[in-house]
Parts: sequence; structure tokens; C-alpha cells
Amino acid sequence: MKKGVIQALKFTGFLVAGLLLLWLAFRKTDFSKLAGELREADYSWLLLSIVFGLLAFVSRARRWIILVNPLGYNPSLKNSFFALMTGYLANIALPRLGELTRCVALGKKEKIPVDQLVGTVVAERTVDFLSLLFILLILLFTNSGEIGLFLKEFILIPLQDKAGELFGATWILWAILAAAGFAILIVIYSYRHSLRKIRLFAKFFDLSKGILNGLKTITNLKRKREFIFHTVFIWMNYIMMTWVVVFSLEATSHLNFGDSIFLLVIGGLAMSAPVQSGLGVFHYTISQGLLIVKGIPLEDGLAYALLTHESQLLFVAIVGTISFYMIFRRRGKGEEQKDA
Repeated sequence: MKKGVIQALKFTGFLVAGLLLLWLAFRKTDFSKLAGELREADYSWLLLSIVFGLLAFVSRARRWIILVNPLGYNPSLKNSFFALMTGYLANIALPRLGELTRCVALGKKEKIPVDQLVGTVVAERTVDFLSLLFILLILLFTNSGEIGLFLKEFILIPLQDKAGELFGATWILWAILAAAGFAILIVIYSYRHSLRKIRLFAKFFDLSKGILNGLKTITNLKRKREFIFHTVFIWMNYIMMTWVVVFSLEATSHLNFGDSIFLLVIGGLAMSAPVQSGLGVFHYTISQGLLIVKGIPLEDGLAYALLTHESQLLFVAIVGTISFYMIFRRRGKGEEQKDA
């Protein structure tokens, strides 16, 4: 009962945060112009975007199998895909719920211990984080002007303005943050054994340990080349999935392949925010990125964000629902005997 209440409160809290961010994104919007952009959009490009998304999900399911194999199990691609999409469906309801949900789903279908599958998902998430970081670094070296402008206008200048209001000078804020960060690190290291008794810190330490174990798992894989291939293939499809949508709108049709990488990076960072499916924060970040870096009007940027986000969200909702049914449906005697 208590756990259910906590989950309900989490869901409500994240949803409220998402709605507030959604309001922030749309509060200065000319809705008649936005509606006009959406009416004139070429929606055929969204179908192509969904195809690239589907290829990425299938490849991700195959990559997951490679991580599971060292545990002594060889789940089918079909069940791995269904479990993966069931997890994405759960993420629509509550952020990060999908990681555990897909482990439960695959464990049930393939009779694999869930606790062992959780380790493979941590390893996968570690790779995804490092991949996004690697792409960001490439972007910084090859197109530092645009990403630098975005970070300056979107983060640094607003932060400096707030610091000026509170402290009178920006350097005072940076000095306080640096001192606080250094002090926190010393306290965590000095009292690490005692802090483990506190649930929040225990989770942090377990997460850090999980990331290190995930990296070890990857280095010990037998099919490293296939794993690397799927990782590159997944992110290439993500880039293409992001890029083709720009051709849906006249205002964004001039954006090139490099611009899509920029959109993928800032969109990926936005999607990591603890709100349902990046609700609000994705729309705000993408529209501001297009406005700041490319000078694309707010309504056009929001139209692009809506087409990208909602098309994928609808796809995940439909395929995730079908996958949930395929995983958790009751099987007939014939099917059970066949599996046995």
C-alpha cells in the first residue's frame, strides 16, 4: 500500500514537472502560426523517421542479447524486442521504470533471473551515456561555434544573470559552487561507509559500482565487433531519425546532416530529464536550440519538436502495447508444450 502511494506521488510529481516545462516551452507561442505550420507539414517524412526508429530498436534488442549471452542464456530476438518495447511503454508512465520492467518481461518469457538482467541494462545504459558523450565531444571539436553558442545562451548567460541578482558578481557563485563541490567530495570519501546506510547515498554508490561493472562486462564480451557494430548502427539510425523530420517543414528543410547531430545531442540530454518521455523539456530545449543557433522562429522550432517527439511517442505507445500483450498474454496448452 505504502509503495503504491509512493509510486503514485512520483508519477504525479514528474507529470506536474513535465506540464510546467511544457507551459514554459509554449507560453510565448503564437498558436495560430504553430497550427498553420502543423497543417502544412509533410507527414510522409515522419513515416521514414519511424522506420529508422524501428531499425534502432531492433538493433538495440540484438545488442541486449549479446550482453545476456555471457550469463548463459540466449533469448530470442522476438522476445527481447517485445521486452524492450514494453520497457519503453512503462517509461511513458514513470521515468526509469522501463529498465526494470523490460528485465521482468524478458525474465518471465525466457526464464532468466531478473537481478542478472538488471546488470546488463546498467551496462547498456553505460554504453549509451558514453556514446552520447563521445558524439558531444565530436560536436565540440568539429562545430564548437554552434554548440558553444547554445550552451552560452541557454545555460551560462541565464545563470550569470541569476548570479548577478543574488550575489552581485558571477565569480562569487562559481567560487561557492567549487568550494561546495570540493567539500561534498571530501565528506563523501571520508564517510563513505557510514553514508552507505542512507538509502540515497547507497543508491549512488550502487550506481557507480554498476557503471564500473558494466564497463567490465563490455570488455569481456566474446562478440565485441558485433556489439560495436550495433552501437554505431543504433546511433546512426537515431541521427537519421532526427534528420529526416526537418524536411517535413519548410522552415527547417535547409538543415543539414551535421545540424541533426546537434539536435540529437541536445534532444538526448533533454530526454534524460526525470519527466515522462522528456515531456516539456524536450520541446523547450529543441525549440530554443533552433532559435538560438539557427535563428528559426519559436513556432517553427516547436512544430519540429512536436512532430519529432509525438510521432515517436505514438509509435512507442502502439508497439509497446502490442509487445506488452505478446509478453504477458496467457498462452494455450499447445504453445506451452511447444516452448517446453
